[in-house]
Amino acid sequence: MRRLFFFDSLPIFFTHFPLKNLHPSAKKYLDDIQSNWKLYLYFLKNLPSAAWWGLQIKSVSTNKSEVVIPYRWQTKNPFRSIYFAALVGAGELSTGVLANLARIGAGNISMLVVGQSAEFFKKATASIVFTCLEGEKAQMAVQKAIETKEPQTVKMESIGRNAQAEIVCKVYITWSFKAK
Repeated sequence: MRRLFFFDSLPIFFTHFPLKNLHPSAKKYLDDIQSNWKLYLYFLKNLPSAAWWGLQIKSVSTNKSEVVIPYRWQTKNPFRSIYFAALVGAGELSTGVLANLARIGAGNISMLVVGQSAEFFKKATASIVFTCLEGEKAQMAVQKAIETKEPQTVKMESIGRNAQAEIVCKVYITWSFKAK
C-alpha cells in the first residue's frame, strides 16, 4: 500500500475487539480511521494541526488506542524536542478515538473536553507513541449518561513512550458525555 507524504512509514495495525458487540456505525468509524487518506481528510477538515504534525493512528480497539507523533520539523521546538502542545495533541487524540468510539451508535451523545493536564518526564527527541488503555472507562461513562440523563465525566490517561519504552510524558484528558 502506498503511503502518502504526510505519514511516515510506520505500520498501521487495527484490531477490532469485540466486533460482534459494535454498532455498525462504530465498525464504519474503525474502518474509516484505518484508511490513511480518509483519516488525513478528516484531519484537514476537523483537526488541521493533527494533519500538520503528521499524527498517525497506529492501532485501535474498543479498549486501547495508539497514536504516533513523529519527530520532524513541523513538531519541533527551538530546544530540539517535540513541542509540548504537539505531544498533548497526540495524547488527546489517543483518548478521543476511544471516547468517540464509545459514543458512536449509542444514541445522540455529545462529547467535549472539559479538562486537560500533562506531566513531562523526558525530552521528546524522537517519534513518540501515545497509548491509552481506558476505552472501558469511556464506555461506562456513556452508558451512565444514557441511564441517568445526566452529564458524565471521565478522566482518561495516555502515556507517551519513546522507542526505548521510556515514559516521556503522560497526558490526562477529562471528557464529558451528555445524552441529548
